[in-house]
Amino acid sequence: MPEPKPERRKQKRLSVTVPITIKSERDAVQTSGYARDLSSGGIFLYCDSHFSEGSELEIVLILPKEMTGGQKQWVCCRCSVVRVEEAGEQRCGVAARILNMDILPEIGG
Repeated sequence: MPEPKPERRKQKRLSVTVPITIKSERDAVQTSGYARDLSSGGIFLYCDSHFSEGSELEIVLILPKEMTGGQKQWVCCRCSVVRVEEAGEQRCGVAARILNMDILPEIGG
């Protein structure tokens, strides 16, 4: 029986279901999906577009209050894809490392 792989994550991930918008300039793709889990250093998401390892993505989402200390917060993350998994008919699972996270201003309505 093979030994389990050691945990490589440095931050604890929070299990979430958060809608996201994804943009990849290199692949000229803009799509939506949802995050399955999230930490300050990484994200695992599902979407209908397929990305390759090494792709850089821009992801916009609302951080849940469990990650911000009380209030939901819109952010834009620049990420690098580290793993891609097939997740069923036309759905793709993507693990990405967060390279940069900017807080977005609240949009009034």
